[in-house]
Amino acid sequence: MAYSLLFTVFVIATCGLIYELICSTIASYLLGDSVTQFSIVIGIYLFSMGIGSYLAKYLKKNIIMYFIQVELLIGLIGGSSAALLFVSFEFVEYFRILLYSLISIIGILVGLEIPLLMRILKDDFEFSDLVSKVFAFDYIGALIASLLFPLFLIPHLGLIRSSFLFGVFNILVALWSIRLFKNKIPIHNKMQKFALFLLVLLLIGFAYSERIMSLAESFHYPDKVIYTKSSAYQRIVLTSNGRDLRLFLNGNLQFSSGDEYRYHEALVHIGLAALNQPKKVLVLGGGDGLAVREILKYNSIQKIILVDLDPAITKLFIQQNTLAKLNQNSLKSPKIQLITEDAFIWLQKNKTQKFDFIIVDFPDPSNYALGKLYTNKFYTSLKAVLEPSGFLVIQSTSPYYAKKSFWCIVKTLNSVGLTTAPYHAYIPSFGEWGYIIAGFKPFNLAQKYPNNLKFINNKTAHNLFDFPADMKFEMNNLQINKLNNQALVHYFEEEWSKV
Repeated sequence: MAYSLLFTVFVIATCGLIYELICSTIASYLLGDSVTQFSIVIGIYLFSMGIGSYLAKYLKKNIIMYFIQVELLIGLIGGSSAALLFVSFEFVEYFRILLYSLISIIGILVGLEIPLLMRILKDDFEFSDLVSKVFAFDYIGALIASLLFPLFLIPHLGLIRSSFLFGVFNILVALWSIRLFKNKIPIHNKMQKFALFLLVLLLIGFAYSERIMSLAESFHYPDKVIYTKSSAYQRIVLTSNGRDLRLFLNGNLQFSSGDEYRYHEALVHIGLAALNQPKKVLVLGGGDGLAVREILKYNSIQKIILVDLDPAITKLFIQQNTLAKLNQNSLKSPKIQLITEDAFIWLQKNKTQKFDFIIVDFPDPSNYALGKLYTNKFYTSLKAVLEPSGFLVIQSTSPYYAKKSFWCIVKTLNSVGLTTAPYHAYIPSFGEWGYIIAGFKPFNLAQKYPNNLKFINNKTAHNLFDFPADMKFEMNNLQINKLNNQALVHYFEEEWSKV
């Protein structure tokens, strides 16, 4: 019996860390800035565990009963936490209070578990042996949880289903404990029936997790949700109103099929048309293939290398007929080489290849993981693979809503010795949007563009480089974005939080 209870330590430790990781991830998905949210959630969770451990000393009698009750509560609250947070996000005005309160309650309950279990086991082991065994199983459980979460749970089960699953594990621990100690529990039949009721409740939640997530997303998105998937890196959602198809990653709009041509024509043709017979192009991000669609309008192009972190995106835009039609099957072109890797790491390993044109089409720098792709370190790596006569272009958020962010990117590019030419375009779904062309020489506009463009021509291209006063900012007052300061992420959070 003693060793079966030690295995229980492993199970509850795994469950406890999973709840912490789930709440941290949901906080970063819904509130942004993953580093800040993970830090706050972990801090509150550990503090609450400390409170729970301290409160355990006041539970002097019926320790087994208290332990079982704690497991039932953790199973119910922790197991339903993800569903509760997602569904309530659109309706609860002070969502952070709900989030941090829920984390505190789970943390206090988890903090009660180990002290109670150690007191149950104290007669079976010497104290020093008991402590070493309990903490060994506790730390092993934490390791398993930290590996399971990113490698299996998020990509294959998703947050809501994972939450319900580990709630089930807590209830099973309670049921196992009821069976082991039924002679010491006067109301063990009632306890068992209640535990079975909670087990059935959580299993129903597990079975209907996708419907719960779809319900939550239907509140968040104005149009009908037609596709959802949780990859290892992000939540992918497609919506449609019959006329317009929209892609959202972690709740952030990536494009609207009604006006994406404006964004991608401005991104690609301003720079690419200015080059004489470009042959080799590098695309970083852009796994939807929409930028590649525009690149393929140049007959001189011989090779396109596309580096995107998430294979779920490229797979979706290759296999889904509507999306493949939107990008004109560009990702199936024999000219393209698809590479699934972090662009930051890929550039560090591939310093020998040179490119005539480089397109950097990453999501906005809303967190430190993305912010590193806008640093002087990253731009130095880009500079190393750019042909002396070539240019690179970077999507650079909105110079209207986020002036400091936009001009910080300009300053950071200048700091590595590149000459920059900022410009902007109006995209109805986003408003004014910014781009920056950079190279070893000053940029001059092309005299001719492909004939079949809907937005870019000689006149519109010239106007894109004119910045009115409300989009300008004095760069001397801005920091260069570096890996060790991530100044851009702070500017971005500050400016977009006011929109």
